[in-house]
Amino acid sequence: MTINIILLGPPGAGKGTQARTLVEERGLVQLSTGDMLREARSSGTEMGRVVADVMDRGQLVTDEIVIGLIREKLDTVDAPGFIFDGFPRTLPQADALEELLSGMGRRIDAVIEMRVDDEALVDRISGRYTCGSCGEVYHDRTKPTAKEGSCDVCGSTDLRRRADDNAESLKTRLMEYYKKTSPLVGYYYAKKTLAPVDGMASMEEVGTQVAAIMDGLGSGTAGKVRSAGG
Repeated sequence: MTINIILLGPPGAGKGTQARTLVEERGLVQLSTGDMLREARSSGTEMGRVVADVMDRGQLVTDEIVIGLIREKLDTVDAPGFIFDGFPRTLPQADALEELLSGMGRRIDAVIEMRVDDEALVDRISGRYTCGSCGEVYHDRTKPTAKEGSCDVCGSTDLRRRADDNAESLKTRLMEYYKKTSPLVGYYYAKKTLAPVDGMASMEEVGTQVAAIMDGLGSGTAGKVRSAGG
């Protein structure tokens, strides 16, 4: 049984952290738009040349191109399921994704919405940094590295902060999310695939909630899981 999910939530909600856990523990494949574009650009394929041409001209990659990349990945990768992270972002993208999956005999089984408190999220993001080598996420106050300047997981000293991980930039990104992406909450609620979790809980607790949703999908009790989540 293949399980396909969407991780939905504002920037900083912890989607990447949960995606990595699902990749490691369940063998799912994470489909990140940015990663797919970078991979395609260096692939030498026909689609890759299209992507490179668009990006080299400084233009935005169209939804059609992204859908094409997703189609290629779904066709060529054998996996127990896929995680859509960062796509769809808009209602037209959601419709296009559904049309693509339907045509391939697939579907979205659950949309895991990570609900957060905006002010707490600003505090969380403002102190965040990641390991450039393995992707482990840290925080100045809640999860600093055990040894200053060195990743606890791989030992790398390549610790990075995003230029837009500050209060002012995050508020702008949140506004963009609420204008363009938050309508997807109602969209997937109407389709009975929305499964909310408390994104402000600890990473471990959020992981437990996500695991319960995944287990419910696998056992055919997803509806009960969604009802329990609100």
